[in-house]
Amino acid sequence: MSSISIRPGTRADVPRAFELIQELAEYEKAAEQVTTTPQKMEEDGFGPNPVYGLLVADDAEKGVIGIALYYYRYSTWKGKRIYLEDLVVTESARARGVGQALLEATIQTARDTNCTGLMWQVLDWNEPAIGFYKRFDVRFDEGWLNCHVDF
Repeated sequence: MSSISIRPGTRADVPRAFELIQELAEYEKAAEQVTTTPQKMEEDGFGPNPVYGLLVADDAEKGVIGIALYYYRYSTWKGKRIYLEDLVVTESARARGVGQALLEATIQTARDTNCTGLMWQVLDWNEPAIGFYKRFDVRFDEGWLNCHVDF
C-alpha cells in the first residue's frame, strides 16, 4: 500500500468516483438505479453548498482506485454522525488494505468533526463486505427496515 494515499476528493476526482459508483451498482445488480450524473455530483459536492464529503484512495500509478462518500446526519438520540453512503474499491485493487484505509480515514473524519459515530448499510447477501466490516467491531442492527420516498 506504500504507493497509495488517502486524501480529500476534489472536483477533478468526480468522473472517476462516478465510475466507481457505477461499478458498485453493477456488482449490486442495480445499475439501472444510478440516476445521478458526474455534473450533478460536482454541483452537489463541490458547489457553494456541498452536501457530501469525498475521500479517495489514490494510487501513484493507477490514479483513484477507491472512494468513501459520506455526509453528516443528525440523530435525535445520538447527535451529529457521519453516514457512509458508499465505500468502493475497484475490484482489481481489493484485498490490499485500501478499503481499510478508507474506512479508517472516514472514522477519523468523524472524530475530527466531533461526531458521535459513523453508520452505513450493507446488503445482507454481500458476505465479503460483511466479513470486512466485522473486523471493525461494528454493530449490525436487526429489526429496522429502510424507507424511501423518491421524486
